[in-house]
Amino acid sequence: MELMAPATGLPPSVAARHACRAGMASSTAGVANGFVQGNLAILPEQLAASFHRFCQLNPKPCPIIGMSDVGNPRIPSLGLDLDIRTDLPRYRVWRDGEVVEEPTDIMAHWRDDLVAFVIGCSFSFEEALLADDIPIRHIERGVRVPMYRTNIACASAGPFAGPMVVSMRPLRPADAIRAVQITSRFPSVHGAPVHLGLPQSIGIADIARPDYGDPVPVEADEIPVFWACGVTPQSVIAAAKLPFAITHAPGLMLVTDLRNKDLAVF
Repeated sequence: MELMAPATGLPPSVAARHACRAGMASSTAGVANGFVQGNLAILPEQLAASFHRFCQLNPKPCPIIGMSDVGNPRIPSLGLDLDIRTDLPRYRVWRDGEVVEEPTDIMAHWRDDLVAFVIGCSFSFEEALLADDIPIRHIERGVRVPMYRTNIACASAGPFAGPMVVSMRPLRPADAIRAVQITSRFPSVHGAPVHLGLPQSIGIADIARPDYGDPVPVEADEIPVFWACGVTPQSVIAAAKLPFAITHAPGLMLVTDLRNKDLAVF
């Protein structure tokens, strides 16, 4: 799905954010091709330093690509007009480790002590996979990528501790090898996979029942390929039972003005 506004001449990234402000609440997979998307975690200032340290210790699932000043809903490095309170399709409001609301904007929840973190998203490297003719099942089917909590422990920082979340794409073995090579070029959006095949060995009991997102079939000639996922903070927020936090709804990301091609390291 390409969200371009020809009448106004808006770039696809800006058009996507404007669509969110107007109430679009669908998956952003395949939206604004060429532009970086991000996961979101918003926390009170008193927890921001610990969360920043958690991300530093766990760069595979939590690569930070942008961070707001305290109480400022704007992150100019990601988009001059960007407003973190309105520019995602759907949010999750957390209280005591539980999701209590999933609004399409967080104007009513914004506070002067909040800090927003934007974390790299695997949707960025999907563009490079598609350019190499590697099929991506959830995009083909128009659903959210399947995501799973694993038994891979993250390094802890302050109250933040818990298992890594991974996203999964089924691929033929030859395509899986090529996908490792391609995604290794994008460390700021999770980089190479963390696991191939054998989902039970990383604590996934049923590949057909993801913890987040939507299930997709794994065909007989394919293996599941798992990448570290920026939904990991939601897992640790739940485990820590934080009094208050805000995240994106899984699969419904922030579209930035950064270019995917600029994230490649070689």
